[in-house]
Amino acid sequence: MDNSVVTALVGLTGAPIGDLTSVLSSWLPQRTQARAQWLAHDIVCRQDLYKEFIEVAAKCYVHALQHGEADIPALINLYAKLGRMRILSSPKVLECAEQIERKIVDAYLMPDKSFLDLREMINSRSVDLLGGFSAACRAEFESIRHQHF
Repeated sequence: MDNSVVTALVGLTGAPIGDLTSVLSSWLPQRTQARAQWLAHDIVCRQDLYKEFIEVAAKCYVHALQHGEADIPALINLYAKLGRMRILSSPKVLECAEQIERKIVDAYLMPDKSFLDLREMINSRSVDLLGGFSAACRAEFESIRHQHF
């Protein structure tokens, strides 16, 4: 083969390879950065949702323990947060949240609790409605961290 042909072939293949390398070297860091930003946003959204759910569930539960008549707007708010969790959350977090919802509704069907009854429930730790949910959320966040970092 003629040296001039080899030189021409090297020149023709070298330019596209150099361009491809340049494109890949700029695209990969951008992709990694975009993925990290998406992940951070996803975690913040979940944290906000879980915080709101905990606050609403706690208020609903206390209301349910003290009143026989349901606070329908609060229960609808709780149900809406469960709907958002069905989109974002792991099956375990969703399962724990649904258990909380059932316990709250069941609490409305029980006799009202006095302040002394509530104190006894706190002392016996039978009032811990959110422990399993909190543990499931923590496990979910740990799983996300391990998968992506």
